[in-house]
Amino acid sequence: MADDKHGFYSIVQRKPGEYHVRARERLDLENLLKGVPLPDAKIVDTPKADYACRIVTDEKTVLAVLAFLGKTLDYPNFKGKVDATPDQRHKPYHKVWRVMADSLGAYGKKGRRRD
Repeated sequence: MADDKHGFYSIVQRKPGEYHVRARERLDLENLLKGVPLPDAKIVDTPKADYACRIVTDEKTVLAVLAFLGKTLDYPNFKGKVDATPDQRHKPYHKVWRVMADSLGAYGKKGRRRD
């Protein structure tokens, strides 16, 4: 998977020692499991939650996921990499970037932040 990026994740600690690696699309977690060896990991579908699926795991596994993601970071521009990755390019990262840039600023311009 050297040329592929894996997906969009949210990682939270729900209670001590219990971590949820969450994704809005199952494919993102499937991509993650192709790259990082997690033999006991199971993808759980959670269609009524804001993230459609997740891997519920322990601290050791979360650290392995973070190490994998860090080691495979090989691009200078996130939005450009997403656009070059077929199973990721449909995601609205440019729109999210625009909202953040308009609100908080970018390229030396002040945003229109409202407190």
